[in-house]
Amino acid sequence: MPDARAEQLLNDRLWDRVRHLIPAKPSHDKGGRPFADDRACFEGIVHVLRNGCRWRALNAIPAYPSAVTCWRRHRDWTQAGVWVRVWRIVLDELDDAGRLDTSEFALDTSFVEAKKGGTPSGNARAARARSSRS
Repeated sequence: MPDARAEQLLNDRLWDRVRHLIPAKPSHDKGGRPFADDRACFEGIVHVLRNGCRWRALNAIPAYPSAVTCWRRHRDWTQAGVWVRVWRIVLDELDDAGRLDTSEFALDTSFVEAKKGGTPSGNARAARARSSRS
């Protein structure tokens, strides 16, 4: 991990690249608590993604909003397509710099957990019956 100054410089550079992609927040017409700062949430999200820690680990770091706030902002920005646009910007920048090698791609989904209640792939007995007749 870089030291605190290098980390801040990295966060500054990242934020300059993505802040225009962040959707505007709705207004608080009826009052209520103000929204947490987008940049602070962004830095919390980046911290979780870079370090592979759990969201709740953010609660121990006073520089970031609460873990739940950062998680919700990540969820909202994901639904708004922010991270896909960020990914495209990164790929374009790497390609423009000649640092993107597209000669070989690999996809590994072994980390995706199976969800309960997913659609079944088919009747196992029917599949065995078909194969035994051929």
